[in-house]
Amino acid sequence: MMVDQLIYRLNRVPDRHYIKFLDLLGLQLRPPGAAQAEVTFWLSAPQPQAVTVRAETEVSTDRTDVEEPIVFSTTEQLDIVPCSLDSGRVVTVAQGGQPEERRNDATGPAFASFSTLPTPGDAMWVGLSDAVPSCVVLLRFDCRVSGVGVNPDNPPYVWEAWTGGSTWEPCEVERDETRAFNRPGDVVLHVPRGHGHGTPAGISGQPKGWLRCRLLDATPERPSYRESPIITSITACTVGGTARIIHARVVRDEVVGSSDGTPGQRLVLQQRPALPWTGNVLSVIDGNTITEWHQVDSFASADESTPCFNINSVAGEVHFGPAIRESDGAVKQYGAIPPKSAILRMSAYRTGGGQKGNVSIGQIRVLKTSVPYVSRVQNRRAAVGGADAETLDEVKARGPLLLQTRGKAVTAEDFQQLTLQVAPEIGRAECLTAAHESHAGLVRVLVIPNVASDDFGQVRREDLIPLTDTVERIAEYLDQRRVVGTRVVVEPPAYRGLRIAVRLSAVPGSDREQLRNNVIRVMNLLFHPLKGGPDGRGWPLGRAVQPHEVSAALAWVGGVDLSEEVDIKLFEVDASGVAANQPVPRLMLPRNGLVFSLKPSVRIA
Repeated sequence: MMVDQLIYRLNRVPDRHYIKFLDLLGLQLRPPGAAQAEVTFWLSAPQPQAVTVRAETEVSTDRTDVEEPIVFSTTEQLDIVPCSLDSGRVVTVAQGGQPEERRNDATGPAFASFSTLPTPGDAMWVGLSDAVPSCVVLLRFDCRVSGVGVNPDNPPYVWEAWTGGSTWEPCEVERDETRAFNRPGDVVLHVPRGHGHGTPAGISGQPKGWLRCRLLDATPERPSYRESPIITSITACTVGGTARIIHARVVRDEVVGSSDGTPGQRLVLQQRPALPWTGNVLSVIDGNTITEWHQVDSFASADESTPCFNINSVAGEVHFGPAIRESDGAVKQYGAIPPKSAILRMSAYRTGGGQKGNVSIGQIRVLKTSVPYVSRVQNRRAAVGGADAETLDEVKARGPLLLQTRGKAVTAEDFQQLTLQVAPEIGRAECLTAAHESHAGLVRVLVIPNVASDDFGQVRREDLIPLTDTVERIAEYLDQRRVVGTRVVVEPPAYRGLRIAVRLSAVPGSDREQLRNNVIRVMNLLFHPLKGGPDGRGWPLGRAVQPHEVSAALAWVGGVDLSEEVDIKLFEVDASGVAANQPVPRLMLPRNGLVFSLKPSVRIA
């Protein structure tokens, strides 16, 4: 009876007391994660000078009758650099051949974009007057109807940007009005961040920015040219740029109170929650003297002269170091105490975050901060990584794990738990120890962001790469908690692209188009980095891909005629998204390798 009464009373302990208990143990609720995305700033017209979109420029969703707008801000400065065709420079390169200069102006002769008999690997290089990283470039073509044999809705080429050395990165095509270079029209390209100055080998002249259109191998869905397209003229200009954004806004110069000169002071911020950020800075104003104090995760290594503070993100509280009585009776101060009556001002901190920031494609379209010559904004992909603050029930379940680690990274599970703790936007963390004695002490933490999928469960390779700020924050956090003698490297897995070609038969009476879509969804889900694999927690690191695993997944798709042969072929895909010509019996992966599926090819007999 007494035990029942104790359990009853324990279960009635108020939540705020639980939070105090956790605080005594040094445990805090995880702060919310801020969704991240990219937004494109479209110019009203091409400009002769660069247009600068400053960091912390705010954009948002629409305000509705029932919801306030969801505000995002840019995390970096974006320079929308103007460009043109550099002296009309266009170069064509046949597969295995030498670059050949083409004159490109209104009076010049028309030229073939590829070789006379188009061959995979042929390319047309377009020389720009400047490098245009993260910009949107419009190429205007005047073409003849001569590039016969292709599917205009699935042209057999890819656009790429020169990044130096011998490296080209794929460009995302916003639109292509030329119908595979068979009529006049515009090609609008999103140039990757890595686009830089430089001249490829074999090209004369000063360094500049280069784009190229490279011919791909033919497939049944993407036949190649029988004759090369003929280009009459090309012009180029910059029409926009893309910047990274986060579901947060920066609050600056907020006076949070004045110091009473005692240890362990706590002051409340006006905006809550306060997101984890390396830019959190506190100014202590004592008369005419202003000093900057910096945030720390713990006061354990701070002495009485260290100007530091700590922030409880969920509560939105600024904490200063406590004074602790030692066993000999002496009092030790951890962290400096602001002078009495000094004004305490947060120079900058971020607020925002939460699951509501995971907005869909095209929802971010309001420019809240005026930018000259920018007419509209839009997110081309969904925002991902937003997560609500940890609930009390969740921290109760996590508490025993934290008590085991005590904030130290010793085992592989410790590294994983601490990574997810400091970066809520990370959806999966894996820890690999050294595979060879020459790398003894090296710990690799592989991180995969929370990613959005399209209607078919497809994820983009670019979305699987964590932001530099996230990687640096995780690395710094783990470095402070690692065991002496170990080295920590935080990076994404080594991704290997996979395209699956399936030929199967449908049960009589089945909806063939619906069956095709279901098969694509199942295959994308099977290899999803967060939801795939045999246990639904993501495809395992380093696990090879074999056709029989695909066949087993297809057996659960309604409408597949299992009495007929199901033909499955695996094709490795390179970094530019181009599949190999020949299938492989199985796709092998290194220890740190992770497969991601590009849109499968499904043929129904």
